[in-house]
Amino acid sequence: MILYPAIDLKDGNAVRLYKGDMDQTTVFNEDPAAQAMEFVNAGCEWLHLVDLNGAFAGEPVNAAPVEEILKRTKVPAQLGGGIRDMATIERWLDKGLQRVILGTVAVENPDLVREAAKAFPGHVAVGIDARNGKVATKGWAEETDVMVTDLAKSFEDAGVAAIIYTDINRDGAMQGPNVEATADLANAVSIPVIASGGVSSLDDLRNLKSCGAPLNGAISGRALYDGAIDLKEALDLLKA
Repeated sequence: MILYPAIDLKDGNAVRLYKGDMDQTTVFNEDPAAQAMEFVNAGCEWLHLVDLNGAFAGEPVNAAPVEEILKRTKVPAQLGGGIRDMATIERWLDKGLQRVILGTVAVENPDLVREAAKAFPGHVAVGIDARNGKVATKGWAEETDVMVTDLAKSFEDAGVAAIIYTDINRDGAMQGPNVEATADLANAVSIPVIASGGVSSLDDLRNLKSCGAPLNGAISGRALYDGAIDLKEALDLLKA
């Protein structure tokens, strides 16, 4: 399993939100690229980046710090937030991003996901963010009637590289991930699943690793910044 340290970008800073609420923000680093280097120097092999402002705006907003991260680090990175057309997808991949994460458009324009996954094999992931099993879009501000598993299954034949599944009610709350729902999703589809939301201890990582489903990895943010998860121990645990 891969540990994906999260760098959430708001107004140019590395922040964490509480349960996806833009008004409940903690700034952890005013230099996101320096934060990225800390993670890389500690041994992280991937970075998970989110343009929070972009998720609401529907277009990239924090492009400058993302570009600086891509320039200064040599590990692959994935980015979500405000990526909703082929031109933006292509632009980010040209700048050295390894994987774009399509969230809102996966619900509103699934054909774009299919087109992008075909045009850029291995470089397109789907972000599925949910409350109580139902998908939320536009920076988690709008709830839909779409069920998580139904959306995931609809992309089984599309060639997407991964599904990032976030339980919004767990995100930034340090209450542990929704292991059962994550495992159910991973067992329901053949697409690699990455767990996100609430990963706040080594025990959480152990539970995900032994959940009975072949998870690709787990994303953690606040727990790494707060020191609740020791990064080296976490990396050793997931590689064991």
